Amino acid sequence: MTEIKLVALDLDNTLFDDEKKVSKANREAIKRATESGVKVVITTGRPLKAIGDLLEELDLNHPMDYSVTFNGGLIQRNDGHILAQQALSRHEVESIYQQLSALGLPVDILSEGTVYSLPAPGRPSRYPEANPLLTFKTLEQLADLPEGIIYNKIVIVTDKDFLDAKIKEMPELIFSNFEAFKSREIIFEIMPKGVHKASGLAKLCDLLGIDRENVMAVGDEENDLTMIDWAGLGVAMKNAAPIVKETANVVTSKDNNHSGVAEAIEKYVLGGE
Repeated sequence: MTEIKLVALDLDNTLFDDEKKVSKANREAIKRATESGVKVVITTGRPLKAIGDLLEELDLNHPMDYSVTFNGGLIQRNDGHILAQQALSRHEVESIYQQLSALGLPVDILSEGTVYSLPAPGRPSRYPEANPLLTFKTLEQLADLPEGIIYNKIVIVTDKDFLDAKIKEMPELIFSNFEAFKSREIIFEIMPKGVHKASGLAKLCDLLGIDRENVMAVGDEENDLTMIDWAGLGVAMKNAAPIVKETANVVTSKDNNHSGVAEAIEKYVLGGE
């Protein structure tokens, strides 16, 4: 079996259980992996601010620990030092907003740890309940959005059935000009074209001198597809979306509530230790 030198872990419904906690088994498996010299990289759609004390909890807060955040849009050391970054332009933000607001969708624009919310009539964003650690600022109109800041990504967070119906109505340009996908049942995300978890991981691995064949990526949702397909070993959680299971090399026998991440690390990284 190929030696795994880097493990890329999604958070929601992968490393986290349904209560957004990390099990003891997952923590211990990560610790054993890092002690054996394996890099464990949090690979998430969130900014670091939105994961709270997780890096400290996992002992991944050292100078040579790394994370891929904003779905690959930001590659950074866990001390906050940015290694690479790619974001949306102001013109792109304005274009996306016009198309989404016309469908009656609330729009959230992320800039680092701040979320600029533009609610739709009668439909406020549900993003504060999904990511309560971020700072939220509600705007009356798009013109109130500050200029000269980083626009990391755009998200729509609303009721699942309404969101699914509106995704079908979105202009094709949203999908052809940007990376657009669901990351959770109630969350739809839009990133710059070519920016996704695989692109972020590839950049980090280039910097670290690690080949893709030596990478294991673990995830459950559509925004994990690219890294699961790119990695030498793509692992889908038992609770993963069907398309993720179809793309992965292997599927865990345990879900996110029963330490599926620990199962993958023990079996494929630690050799059954």
